[in-house]
Amino acid sequence: MQYNHIVIRFGELSLKGKNRRHFESQLRETVRKKLSVFPNAAVLKSYDRILVEINGEDHEKMIAKLQEVFGIHAISLAIRTESEIEAIKEAALAAFLENETAPKTFKVSARRSDKHFPIGSMELNRHVGGYILSHTDNVSVDVHHPDVDVKVEVKDNGTFISCKTYPGAGGLPIGVGGKAILMLSGGIDSPVAGYLTMKRGVRLEAVHFHSPPFTSDRAKQKAEDLMQELTRFGGKMKLHVVHFTKIQQIIKEKIPAGYSMTIMRRMMLRITERLAEERNAMAIANGENLGQVASQTMYSMHTINEVTNLPIIRPVVTMDKLEIIDISQKIGTYDISIRPYEDCCTIFVPAAPKTKPKRDKANHFEQNIDNMEELIEEALSTIETISFEEQKESKEFEDLF
Repeated sequence: MQYNHIVIRFGELSLKGKNRRHFESQLRETVRKKLSVFPNAAVLKSYDRILVEINGEDHEKMIAKLQEVFGIHAISLAIRTESEIEAIKEAALAAFLENETAPKTFKVSARRSDKHFPIGSMELNRHVGGYILSHTDNVSVDVHHPDVDVKVEVKDNGTFISCKTYPGAGGLPIGVGGKAILMLSGGIDSPVAGYLTMKRGVRLEAVHFHSPPFTSDRAKQKAEDLMQELTRFGGKMKLHVVHFTKIQQIIKEKIPAGYSMTIMRRMMLRITERLAEERNAMAIANGENLGQVASQTMYSMHTINEVTNLPIIRPVVTMDKLEIIDISQKIGTYDISIRPYEDCCTIFVPAAPKTKPKRDKANHFEQNIDNMEELIEEALSTIETISFEEQKESKEFEDLF
């Protein structure tokens, strides 16, 4: 007897009250898309979980795909059998024997949600546990710290037995939290910020500021490759490439060096806000980390934020750099981010940028740019938009938590 089902559990979705049905529908649709590369698999609706019929597909590859789906708390390989005591005992033994290692201890955790089943949970524990003991050697019961927990769930559509449970990505399903524009620089922080924003159910599009010939096509390619990697978690996504050279040159010419970084970031925010309005996005996400660089001090954020009324989502703002690197390695963006190609935030950097810029001074210096609105309109009108879809083969996803 082999595993024939995957049981997907929701976790946080169970707390969503009246929104639960919408959240589950979004999650089920994402699961269907994620498993579309397995033509024989079937995704089924169930009251408190999603069931997937394996139908001969590679269940390990299916689980690796499902671990990239936000909104899933846990994933279990299961044998579905008829709700008859002999069938349950045989399936439980088969599931126990499927373990790659030779477990020395086990316990049975039975739950009977189908109250028409005549045997209670405690008695079912004894039946199944006794059957496994009588058909194995050198195995004992340990209810506190077992090597294997044999889960038996008696449902109205059959009984599901599982000994293998894998962690899900957690969070909320993509699409339930609205849309945001991610400011994707090409560094380590912004892709991690994008990943963590999507984990809260937010659908993302991204903007990348490109300044040829000062930034190379390889820097742009790095941003594209990061976006491609993020599709593993966000599905279809768009990257909007803003040609930023002219604006940066004007800033260099007309703005005092100490304030050039501040004004550049304000210009980026203005353009991103306008793009967000065009794309029906309600927020901006970025990889700002408090105190990491001059433009990310509390003072700088206060002055730079003045130019937008949109909420700015900063998922990594309080993280240690090593924490951010750890996540980037686990989601597959780190090796791309460290490619040695500079983005526009690293060129024209003054020797001593202001770490405590003032709003009134920023506004005063910006008056030197007399055609600011024209520059913003020109940048928006020349945006290059690139669409991305998840590639058929994806890497294994390590559990973050």
